[in-house]
Amino acid sequence: QVQLVESGGGLVQAGGSLRLSCAASGRTFGSYAMTWFRQAPGKEREFVAAISRSGGSTYYADSVKGRFTISRDNAKNTVYLQMNSLKPEDTAVYYCAASLSYNILPMTYKYWGQGTQVTVSS
Repeated sequence: QVQLVESGGGLVQAGGSLRLSCAASGRTFGSYAMTWFRQAPGKEREFVAAISRSGGSTYYADSVKGRFTISRDNAKNTVYLQMNSLKPEDTAVYYCAASLSYNILPMTYKYWGQGTQVTVSS
């Protein structure tokens, strides 16, 4: 019922910034909590940030708190991840996902984007 397409990834120097976007198709976008996950080579997929259906609540992994900001524009069916002060350890494929519940567990998410690569050089 929801198709997600990430964009905005790329190569950036340590300390730099990127803004990821996740565009959703479907008229029920506002019914879903949206979450960003990431997966580095050889690592398990991990939670990054989540935002509630209305955008009123956000939650971040400790590793990105204070550096990343998640936001959404339900009128545009889009969720964003502003990434500042990027570190090499942020290098990963970043995925957005949609869930009817507000949680941080990848296995609970039904809809996923294809991912966008973020590479941070030292």
